[in-house]
Amino acid sequence: MLNNLWLPAQASTHAASVDHMIILVHWLMLVLFVGWGAFFIFVLFRFRKGANPKASYVGAKGKFAKGTELAVVVAEMVLLFGYAIPGWTARVGAFPSETDAVVVHVVAEQFAWNVHYPGPDGKFGARKISLISAENALGLDRTDPDAKDDITDINNLNLPVDRPVLVRLSSKDVIHSFGLPEMRVKQDAVPGLDMPVWFIPNKVGDYEIACSQLCGLGHFRMRGFIHIKSAADYQSYLDEAGKELLQQ
Repeated sequence: MLNNLWLPAQASTHAASVDHMIILVHWLMLVLFVGWGAFFIFVLFRFRKGANPKASYVGAKGKFAKGTELAVVVAEMVLLFGYAIPGWTARVGAFPSETDAVVVHVVAEQFAWNVHYPGPDGKFGARKISLISAENALGLDRTDPDAKDDITDINNLNLPVDRPVLVRLSSKDVIHSFGLPEMRVKQDAVPGLDMPVWFIPNKVGDYEIACSQLCGLGHFRMRGFIHIKSAADYQSYLDEAGKELLQQ
């Protein structure tokens, strides 16, 4: 429960493992901070001018210093090979299949998050740069049969709980960073690239989408929300959005 005292709430299945690694890193940093602080105070007294009137250019030597250096290296290797690399591998080497996951496109721009759902047919419609306008931020081509039932939103990402989510990120202008603190997710959205990121939300609630990359003078305004819903509520959202689409 220590992590809940100073970290955001855990709202995804992999959040606990990420927090565990973060806590271990901070414990190591605390040990180093206290150790180096104590050593600095010791050096101030041990090598004061009164006790050492003649400066030595050789430097202090001893097995203790070498041992502590090796201990720090071992601790960092344990964190790297025991936690960081396996955690990273699990996130990038085991993407869920699109047939099992909820797939959604998120397109960043100065200064908003544009969300694109495939609709009941499960197919994303075509998007064209020439169609981008104030009313059609994604440039969605509604003449495309696959796009007729597509659902779009802005700054609001609705997802079901306890299901794998695959978000495909892109950007219309500059580099942005898709940050979901409670999900322990952060991935850059790079112009011209399709940047996938996945997670499994496991706690119903409303959370913030933050842009973690300085993206312009209006960076502070680039704020969105992710709404994790029950399966029934998520389906109700899709049904309601579909009805609104038919009325347009």
